[in-house]
Amino acid sequence: MTKEKKQFAYRPKQMRYFSTEFKKEKVKDLQAGKLTVSELATLYQVSRTSIYKWLYLYSSIEKGVTTVVQMESEETKVKELMQRIKELEASVGRKQLEIEYLNKLYEISSDEVGYDLKKRAVQKLWNGSGRNPKQ
Repeated sequence: MTKEKKQFAYRPKQMRYFSTEFKKEKVKDLQAGKLTVSELATLYQVSRTSIYKWLYLYSSIEKGVTTVVQMESEETKVKELMQRIKELEASVGRKQLEIEYLNKLYEISSDEVGYDLKKRAVQKLWNGSGRNPKQ
């Protein structure tokens, strides 16, 4: 064995038992990021399946459940974006009410005057050159 790789000597077809304390310690190492499952499996000649069983037994990880880790800054960013969405939706709602009000005002005014004010207003628009397009 070399100095870089400290491994148990491989013993084929021999049952080995690890203590509960040993398993809990290795689970803590896995959760702390000191070791990966592959490294642990290679180092102690243990199957990956056994290591995952240890994880489910001795940690708060539930089998079949994906844990999403989110940084605090991401969480605050999401909250800020949700607040911004609420503000924009409220603004759109106010603008929609204003549009409906103005349309109703055009309709009522057109009835009183006797002709369609909207069509008249569109005809009198300026093209930006300083002259009325009808001239």
